[in-house]
Amino acid sequence: MTTQVAPLSHEESSLRYPGWKVAAAAFVGVGTSFSPIVPYTFSLFLNPLHTEFGWQREAISGTFALAAITVALVSPGIGVLFDRFAPRRIILPSILIFAMALASLSLLGPSIKRFYLTFFILGLVANGTAQFAYTRTILTWFSKRRGIALAIILTGSGVGSILIPPATQWVIDHHGWRNAYLLLGGIALCGLPLTALLVRNRPLPATREDESAIAGVTVAVALRRAPFWIMAFIIMLSAFNENGLVTNMAAMLTEHGISPQSAALALSVRGGAGIIGRLCTGFLIDRFSAQRIQTFILMLSAAGTLILAFSGTSALALLGAALLGIGLGSEADIIPYLLANYFGRKHFSVLYGLTWTAYAIGGATGPIVVGHLYDRWGSYQPRFIVGLACVALLATLISLLLRSERADDRVILQELIPADISTEE
Repeated sequence: MTTQVAPLSHEESSLRYPGWKVAAAAFVGVGTSFSPIVPYTFSLFLNPLHTEFGWQREAISGTFALAAITVALVSPGIGVLFDRFAPRRIILPSILIFAMALASLSLLGPSIKRFYLTFFILGLVANGTAQFAYTRTILTWFSKRRGIALAIILTGSGVGSILIPPATQWVIDHHGWRNAYLLLGGIALCGLPLTALLVRNRPLPATREDESAIAGVTVAVALRRAPFWIMAFIIMLSAFNENGLVTNMAAMLTEHGISPQSAALALSVRGGAGIIGRLCTGFLIDRFSAQRIQTFILMLSAAGTLILAFSGTSALALLGAALLGIGLGSEADIIPYLLANYFGRKHFSVLYGLTWTAYAIGGATGPIVVGHLYDRWGSYQPRFIVGLACVALLATLISLLLRSERADDRVILQELIPADISTEE
């Protein structure tokens, strides 16, 4: 008698379900990936690099923009790889390259070209190490608990953003910025063992009940639908706001009279609040409208941005960072959840890669615009921080369009194409 794989929804409530081990390994991998390391420590090196080499802030911020643009260009191609090959074949070499590139920054000289080249390499492998790399695998293991499973792996980035910035600042203060880059290179290797042992796609189920979960529309069909472009635009605006603030937050707060230690703590608080926001979001989207939840968290991000614009005390800085953390970043839970619901999983990684292109465009322009405005005005003027809050409000309004489109576009799922019968590794 042939034993069939039980439907996903019948197993996921048990802690013995093997998918939770995969989620735990992904949590560690994401917690030591590009996502928490590069954006959350970038601003800590602005003053040391300016002091050491005399580089302007706009020029330094340009390296982050280059990495983000590179992510934008390569994400769809990486998505194709994750749709076709076992995840470890992509993730493991990406982690190795990422760690070596970070450690090599300890050898920087006065030529900024080397700095740019290294961040270009970081951009090439970024999504091979971050949540993008693990999300499709998690989708193969979860259906009814998909929201909370996605939230768990994404909180890895939040945990990393709590622990990594203070450790990096301590090393900068006591051992110099070069040793801090060596530390980051070592941290980047921490996700390698568990990923090698545990991260793999779930074998395709033998029951008809779950076959629709592994089907999906073609990429061309998805690109003809309004919900995809609405999601992409929301991500682009959110990334512009988030990266524009996070990559300059430490320098901005110290200019307002906040100590460097408190500024680093604000970055950690932002990450810690992101953990709470993502876990709550993951819990809620398994039960309520994902569109309404997304609108609410974007409103929180706008409020946090406004508070940071006028934060003159550590308490206000921490409050603004907390609201920003809850609001921005939680869309990383909601967008893959909505993509899988609207378009299926057959070509999920390609579509997710295209939304990362939108994210990278926003993420690239945010830091460089803020850096340019600083170099022009000589300070972090509250008025352009208020402008970032307006961007967050615009994303909130656009999310309302997605909610209104939902009923009509659910018919997309009627156009699902059959899934392959082959077993996923």
